[in-house]
Amino acid sequence: MTLSEFLRPFEFEFFRNGLAVATIAGALCGMIGVYVVLRGMSYIGHGLSHAIFGGFAASALIGVNVFVGAGIWGLASALMISRVTRRRSIGSDAAIGVITTASFALGLALIQVFGSPGRNPDAVLFGNVLGVSRGDVWMVIGVTIFAAAVIFLQYRPLLFSTFDPEVAAASGVKTARMDALLMLVLALSILATMNVMGVTLIAAGVVIPAVVARLLTNSFARMLPLATIIGAFCGFTGMIGSYHLDIASGPTIVLTGAVLFTSVYALTARNRTRSPASPDTRAGSLSPV
Repeated sequence: MTLSEFLRPFEFEFFRNGLAVATIAGALCGMIGVYVVLRGMSYIGHGLSHAIFGGFAASALIGVNVFVGAGIWGLASALMISRVTRRRSIGSDAAIGVITTASFALGLALIQVFGSPGRNPDAVLFGNVLGVSRGDVWMVIGVTIFAAAVIFLQYRPLLFSTFDPEVAAASGVKTARMDALLMLVLALSILATMNVMGVTLIAAGVVIPAVVARLLTNSFARMLPLATIIGAFCGFTGMIGSYHLDIASGPTIVLTGAVLFTSVYALTARNRTRSPASPDTRAGSLSPV
């Protein structure tokens, strides 16, 4: 491939918009993914993305803006999961499985019965870079700024509640409020990246950069920016590969992350018996500094 062929997609505005969204969205997912992975909540990214699809279908049918409707639906699902899991008799994985899959099934049923007015559901499910506009770029930028502001302003409470929620609560940290805030940011992040990744693949975009960063460091202070950079790299590289391979953006970005994970895992496996940089992603085995 010549340089001119490689740079050809940059001539198209839709590709430049898609590349910007994919890169920023990758950074956003990587940043939020650190907290999701360290809290042992990797499944919730998968679950929330499916729950938001139910909100997309319902809001489209009743004529409400799909982003507003799906966002409210996703946040309500996240808060419901958080509330249910506080009951000791029900685990978080069970709560996520029941609430989010029911929402996803509802979305599929509504579309099958009433059809899909407005946005193509396949684009929502699998991502569609052709549908990315300047408005999408600004939306992702806005959500990223909001997420970064939340992490900056609530850095210590979020860190404390992530590493030891029981001690954090005993020390006066409002852990329930921190959980709700994190769920809000996660729901908004999933909603903002829906066009590029698709709801079926967003969970991988949230989890993979954080896991790769965890393999490379045993310090939370380094893991957070590293996962953000890795997410941006996967989004940027995956979008370019998506154009040249003629594959949807979501699968290409996820496969880029999977290849990166496999490579890093193979390189670190030689010197890993049970080192601090092992693939154990729990916060308890990680230094906060």
